[in-house]
Amino acid sequence: MTSCAIRPAWTPLNIGLMILGFVLFLPLGLVMLAYILWGDRMHEYFDKARGQAEKFTSRPFAPVGKTGNVAFDEYRERELKRLDEERRRLDEERTEFEMFVHQLRRAKDMEEFERFKAERKAAKDAPKADGTPEGAPA
Repeated sequence: MTSCAIRPAWTPLNIGLMILGFVLFLPLGLVMLAYILWGDRMHEYFDKARGQAEKFTSRPFAPVGKTGNVAFDEYRERELKRLDEERRRLDEERTEFEMFVHQLRRAKDMEEFERFKAERKAAKDAPKADGTPEGAPA
């Protein structure tokens, strides 16, 4: 996994950029501060905004009124309803997948943390070269 130098966290680089932003142009510093504080939630907001935009523009070329042909109008309404249901189903699947990926990441993080704790405990409990335990006074 690659890591990004600028990520939503209190890193020295981010703090420096925030201070530089405040010095050069106040709104830049505020934007950097907002990114540090809420940047990890930005993708959620963008996804919600994208979903709202898709709802608004889902059928930009669909005629507003009826065509006058009852059979075609009924067919059109059935197809639009089917497509809306399919979109809802796909959105639900995407949400379920995002939850699955989140759980996988959480499990991986937990596994790495447990491994860290086990290695740290093993290093503490390992005897020194002279046979005394690591934590014992010399």
